[in-house]
Amino acid sequence: MSASLGLYRLQQVDRQIDRTRSQLDTIRQTLENDAEMRECLKQVETAKAAHHHAHHELKSTEVEVEAQKIKIEQAESSLYGGRVQNPKELQDLQKDVASLKKHLSTLEERELEAMLAAETADKNLQNANTQLELIQARLGSEHKKLIADQSTFVMELENLVEEREATLAPIDSSLLQIYEDLRQQRRGIAVAEITDNACAACGGTLNSAIQQSARSQKLVNCPTCGRILYSN
Repeated sequence: MSASLGLYRLQQVDRQIDRTRSQLDTIRQTLENDAEMRECLKQVETAKAAHHHAHHELKSTEVEVEAQKIKIEQAESSLYGGRVQNPKELQDLQKDVASLKKHLSTLEERELEAMLAAETADKNLQNANTQLELIQARLGSEHKKLIADQSTFVMELENLVEEREATLAPIDSSLLQIYEDLRQQRRGIAVAEITDNACAACGGTLNSAIQQSARSQKLVNCPTCGRILYSN
């Protein structure tokens, strides 16, 4: 296989890869750049964070209230259990119980506030999810097709990358570097086919000597655009 043929085949694969990646970029931008969808997703994430925080606070207050009730039970057990007989100690225990109960009231108020905050967070999250579902339903058919196309193109790209690796195998590394440089310089087209005695990429006329060299094992460049010439 001639060097130009190997590079021509590589270019065919690379151009398919470029087209597939371009299609994937277009789909990604369409899916990600919907302003209404982005704003709704942002609201859902905000509502989720507030929901998590509210329920974390509620759980904390519930634990504090339960712990305070246990302290009160223990203090009352000491007060009324008959083990303490000293009047001064009994008086101190009564004060402790009263103080613990007063603090329990404060904790229960906090728990009630946390419950109300959690209920509000639940409603806000539900509303945000409902709004998201409405937008998704409206955009559903369009986005569903785009997501399906995206999956198809991803699989196609994976296959093309494997094909490229196989195509690369017989190509000398020095030629590959020349090819890659030309790809960057010439808008992705490093190899041009000879068509009607001319370079198919730039249209420059090619004399018979250049065409004959291109048909041989030699690597020939278009005298006009510098691309590698390939003749089938």
